[in-house]
Amino acid sequence: MRNLRIGVPSKGRLSELASDLLKQAGLSFRRQNRSLFARVREIPVDITFLRTDDIPVLCAEGAIDMGITGSDLVTESEVDVETRLHLGVGKCRLAVCVPEDSDLNKASDLDGTRVASTFPRTTERYLAEHDAKAHLVKLSGSVEIMIALGVADAIVDLVETGSTLAANRLRILDEIGNYETVLIQNSSCAQAELADRVVRRLEGVVIARSYSLLEYNLPRERLAEAELITPGFNSPTVNPLEDQDWCAVRVMVLHKDVIRVMEELEALGASAILETKIGNCRL
Repeated sequence: MRNLRIGVPSKGRLSELASDLLKQAGLSFRRQNRSLFARVREIPVDITFLRTDDIPVLCAEGAIDMGITGSDLVTESEVDVETRLHLGVGKCRLAVCVPEDSDLNKASDLDGTRVASTFPRTTERYLAEHDAKAHLVKLSGSVEIMIALGVADAIVDLVETGSTLAANRLRILDEIGNYETVLIQNSSCAQAELADRVVRRLEGVVIARSYSLLEYNLPRERLAEAELITPGFNSPTVNPLEDQDWCAVRVMVLHKDVIRVMEELEALGASAILETKIGNCRL
């Protein structure tokens, strides 16, 4: 039986994100001279470097067993694959955008217009859902300038920060969906146990990136109040200090909440509050 085969983007920002995730999860590999394949040292897994938008199709066809790609591309491809894990990176929105001074204000206003998009299937479904019959201009590259070129009245494109829209004097008319980088799997993968092992490894990295380890000293009499602020995943770890009136607390806190939690703990009387980055974990 051949090794489990995982497809990752061959170039671009998503390629770097995917490679970093895999290596942090203990799947070490080295790509030599822009080769299409690399062997993972720790477990029987091969990495295949592919075009990002080909990964969903090749996974569905069984050429690869698993793949890392954008959920927007999975939706657009309309293929039968299983999404095993949301990886928490590459988050973006697919939106309908129009000029800032446009009279178009709702989806039904797109009826009779020209709409440019690199996501034709998703756009067609959206237009059909809103009974809008538009002329769809299917593109494979940048669409932001299509309105300025007179090719389209509206565009459907991915939006991250919105800075590109502002630069092209565009505004969002409607959002079609929210997407992020995902790990997908062929529905008939022959090495299900090994695939589950890969998922579990990556899950440990994804969870770790969402949390920080917070440690602090606290008067023991305030411990019950502190536990309301930092309940932990199951419960906090509490250790005695040499001064019996004090204790040391160690707890996982969502990274996005760390600053607020530190302020609340300080107001409660905690001291020596330390945040530590978590590289990997199993919950």
